[in-house]
Amino acid sequence: MPELSWATVTNWLINHGIPILIIVVVGVVLWFLLKKFLPPIVRRTVAQTGYEESEEGLKKRTDTLLSIFRGMGRVLIIIVVIIMILDEVGVAIAPVLAGFGIAGVALGFGAQYLIRDLIAGIFIILENQYRVGDVVRVADIGGLVEYVTLRKTVLRDLDGVVHHVPNGEIKTASNFTRHFARVNLNVSVGYGTDLDHAISVINRVGKELAEDEKWRDVIKSPPQALRVDNLGDSGIDIKILGDVKPMQQWGVMGELRLRLKKAFDAEGIEIPWPHTKVYFGNPLPDSPEKKD
Repeated sequence: MPELSWATVTNWLINHGIPILIIVVVGVVLWFLLKKFLPPIVRRTVAQTGYEESEEGLKKRTDTLLSIFRGMGRVLIIIVVIIMILDEVGVAIAPVLAGFGIAGVALGFGAQYLIRDLIAGIFIILENQYRVGDVVRVADIGGLVEYVTLRKTVLRDLDGVVHHVPNGEIKTASNFTRHFARVNLNVSVGYGTDLDHAISVINRVGKELAEDEKWRDVIKSPPQALRVDNLGDSGIDIKILGDVKPMQQWGVMGELRLRLKKAFDAEGIEIPWPHTKVYFGNPLPDSPEKKD
């Protein structure tokens, strides 16, 4: 074993240490350049496609693509830096790569699900099915999209639980926040209610809500009564519809319910609740049996 001397160390540092340092510095510089120039390039490209109509949609699409491209760029830079360092210190790269190829073949059967997830992720991104910041339901799980990669989608539900969903498990993706959302609710009134009066009150409350300074910027069309939707066991259901900005439907519906309850109380309109009338063998009111 050759004796380790200061001259040997100095010689190694000059011949190999400095090139390795340069490789690492170049890798770091490439990473910072990627972080600096990738966002404007992606944003400009997304804007030119015309898929996103709003500034908010443009930002969501840009953030989603950035998270994917940054992850891929980081992995690529790290792999290239490691290969160049190994080559610099004298490790034969060809046998290592060949070994990875053999291992890849051996693991091929076990990587079927991974390949499926990657292919599904590519189509999710290309088709712009959903983006970071959207509220979606995928694989029977609903929540806010926090992160998207080619392999998985990360959701956070209303309880704050984080779900990691492999993209290959996603058969149907339901997006609640694309372009616009809809207020869609039923309000029940008692059978003794004048329906024309109730509908006029609903329309008035919806118009007042749409004109309110706090809500007018998020409401695209005032919530209005559409039709009598159902003759229920305890009351009559009136369907209400209206268009709002994405992710605003829940807040608008909550405020609309609050205002309708107050307006119905003021107008004497009954909001029914489930109830049952029970007769213990006595004649019903106004029945022929009672008249006899």
